[in-house]
Amino acid sequence: MPAADLDLLTQAARRAGDIATGYTGRTARRWDKPEGAGPVTEADLAVNEMLEEMLQAARPDYGWLSEETEDSDARLSRDRVFIVDPIDGTRSFAEGEKTWAHALAVAERGVVTAAVIYLPMLDLLYCAATGGGAFLNGAPIAVSRQPQLGQSEILAARPNLAAQHWRDGNVPGFGRAYRPSLAYRMALVAQGRFDGMLTLRPSWEWDIAAGDLILREAGAACTDRSGAALRFNNPHPKVDGVIAAGPAVHDQIAAALVPAGSSGGRGILPG
Repeated sequence: MPAADLDLLTQAARRAGDIATGYTGRTARRWDKPEGAGPVTEADLAVNEMLEEMLQAARPDYGWLSEETEDSDARLSRDRVFIVDPIDGTRSFAEGEKTWAHALAVAERGVVTAAVIYLPMLDLLYCAATGGGAFLNGAPIAVSRQPQLGQSEILAARPNLAAQHWRDGNVPGFGRAYRPSLAYRMALVAQGRFDGMLTLRPSWEWDIAAGDLILREAGAACTDRSGAALRFNNPHPKVDGVIAAGPAVHDQIAAALVPAGSSGGRGILPG
């Protein structure tokens, strides 16, 4: 079933790209969601509508979780669920940039089994199915095997380097880079272009579900900030941050962080 689901997700992602690229980011209608939930554009909604119709018609017994669909408890009773971000990196899309992505996944009993991250403006399609490896445009990819955190380049928003998040205030001396799409950050680590990624902010499932499987199939360790395996289709669809890297660098990041929930890690959460 994961392989069949992957074929379906791939077709859906490419169709999503056709729809999204039909809009001009800077002129697409844009507005802000309530309660500071971020921007949305007419392209997000158009892509979401197509994905919901196409995927649920193909798998009517699967649940549905999407950033742009009002959530329902109905998904919690389903063994399998689609987890979708129609456009990850909406701000980038609206500003006419290219580093936004469609992120599509299927989770079975909390574990992602098929995943696609597609950046149509860059012609990059990352994908994976359980046990089948990870691929970029059909070619196998693998995570970096850099053994030392201090020599690594890590994708992370700048606030993640605040001293309060690290044991005794000692921020490891790794290089930092950034991309606006969380899904793309995860895919770049799976590809081996960066040695790891880190976000300490509670993360929506639709931003990270596809990247979780692609990373794991590429040989990465991918966990929440406390080092626990990521689980999906939760009643409140968030997880407690993400650490992803090759096993050695992942373990060094996890060991250097202040434990989740401790007083040293309180304050404004980084992206």
